[in-house]
Amino acid sequence: MKDAIQSIQQAMLAHLNNSPMKQLSLTLECVLGRYDITLKDGSEMPTTGPANTELMGSFLSAKRLEGCSEKTIRYYQSTITRMLSTTDAHLTYMRTEDIRRYLSDYEQTSRCSKASIDNIRRILSSFFSWLEDEDYILKSPIRRIRKIKSARTVKDTYSDETLEKMRDGAKTLRDLALIDLLTSTGMRVGELVKLDIADVDFERRECIVLGKGNKERPVYFDARTKIHLRNYLDSRSDHCPALFVTLCKPNNRLQISGIEARLRNLGRELSLDRVHPHKFRRTLATKAIDKGMPIEQVQRLLGHAKIDATLMYAMVDQSNVKAAHRRYIA
Repeated sequence: MKDAIQSIQQAMLAHLNNSPMKQLSLTLECVLGRYDITLKDGSEMPTTGPANTELMGSFLSAKRLEGCSEKTIRYYQSTITRMLSTTDAHLTYMRTEDIRRYLSDYEQTSRCSKASIDNIRRILSSFFSWLEDEDYILKSPIRRIRKIKSARTVKDTYSDETLEKMRDGAKTLRDLALIDLLTSTGMRVGELVKLDIADVDFERRECIVLGKGNKERPVYFDARTKIHLRNYLDSRSDHCPALFVTLCKPNNRLQISGIEARLRNLGRELSLDRVHPHKFRRTLATKAIDKGMPIEQVQRLLGHAKIDATLMYAMVDQSNVKAAHRRYIA
């Protein structure tokens, strides 16, 4: 009976808005609740509308139009495809229990973290919310699945001594400029590789980066970065417009993998633990908040749409919390 009511609701989605649909649901439950309904041939309830793959394709197109990167689109696609591969049910008939069971089973089989499961939940929530907004379903089945709590670990940042050690260990002018630019701007590595020389304003010590969602924002660098960046650019003889290029000819634009590999190798050479580009970003956020920079300004500096994201990057140093306690309370 429940499947029969859901089938009627799905068939009427294009013709009724929320208020009449709720009344229809109540009426169907009241009337059909008196009967046992089975299909004559024993088959499942018929499905109307686009297939699951078509709905997913439309959703990904909408996300692409909103400005999501291709990397994000691929992550969305793989997550939704993996979920669809575990069921023969049409998306319009999926229930909260189905999604909850899928998340639980996936956590057990993959043995991934709670944070990873919550990322999957968020993606599926976005997908089903879109289906609801587009009137393919009456109500998202993930509404009742709450955020999955996970242990929040305090991630490491670079100390001043570590940063100086990296500067001293840099073997090329490019490495030195790269370290200083990441340290003083806190930009994403994906934003850095898109920069051209023309994007840098040396007089004002700033540059415009293209962040997530194709949103532009200014970032700022210090005097030391300006000097090292100038020295690096003056040493180049190529004609590539990119701000950072490979060391070997034909000196193409340096890619994310190249920056990650170079910093990883530098860390090994200096016996430093886990040297990677994103750690510079977290270091800048933490230092800025520790020194009293308003969280809203740190948010603008990092290019976060929501302040919660900024708080996750900026883990305040516990020693500073202790000092503040002594100053204001003890």
